[in-house]
Amino acid sequence: MLAPEQFDFVYNKIKQDVQLSSISGGTDICGCFVLGSPISPVHRSECQVKGLGMDVRVVNSNGDVVVGEQGELVCCNSFPNQPLGFWNDPEKEKYHAAYWERFPGVWHHGDYVEEQPTGGLTFYGRSDAVLNPGGVRIGTSEVYRYVNTLPEVADSVVIGQTWNNDVRVVLFVQLKDKEILTPDLEDRIRKTLRQHCSPHHVPSKILAVQDIPRTRSGKLAELAVRDVVHGRDVVQQSALANPGSLSEYENREELQD
Repeated sequence: MLAPEQFDFVYNKIKQDVQLSSISGGTDICGCFVLGSPISPVHRSECQVKGLGMDVRVVNSNGDVVVGEQGELVCCNSFPNQPLGFWNDPEKEKYHAAYWERFPGVWHHGDYVEEQPTGGLTFYGRSDAVLNPGGVRIGTSEVYRYVNTLPEVADSVVIGQTWNNDVRVVLFVQLKDKEILTPDLEDRIRKTLRQHCSPHHVPSKILAVQDIPRTRSGKLAELAVRDVVHGRDVVQQSALANPGSLSEYENREELQD
């Protein structure tokens, strides 16, 4: 899926009368739950339509269908490219836990989205990586959208750290060559997030790192970072393109207070 600024770039810098199709699906289904349509209008930050034959909906934590409200992406019917199980999972326990446990009887894909009044869908990131400070759910993509545009920042990853019976937002930034995480830069990061997002998006801790963990397919390894910070074993390190980078996030003194 595309960020709002990517829509702006295409229509302002490339071509104004082109159909830009933002799509989202998964390698596990070898397809898309939502995608483009040549006969539908394009709306900034939205995937245009749901896939044909896919009963895609957005539900809240109670499983109720919602529109104009952020929630979980589910698919309520079977589809031809639906995987039947996992390798070396004869009882289908892992398969069931991955897709069917959260909302019995429907496919829970793990994306945090919002269905718009237009019928399009806006994506906010993986729901299992959603931040929850003070009980307020925040999609991680909202943080990257503004932090990564700052001239000093090359890349970033944000997690929620369990702290004092709550969750606090921790932001790790990879800075460009010769840049230093100064108090001034930290202040600008916080002001940017407060101005463009909300006070809940403002990180309690901002820490500099040399590298950001990503999978071999280029996706941010947010859950791996979160597990390392909490002292848990990282599952499937072999899926990471740079697993050695995780050592930077382990036992950070700054996260002990």
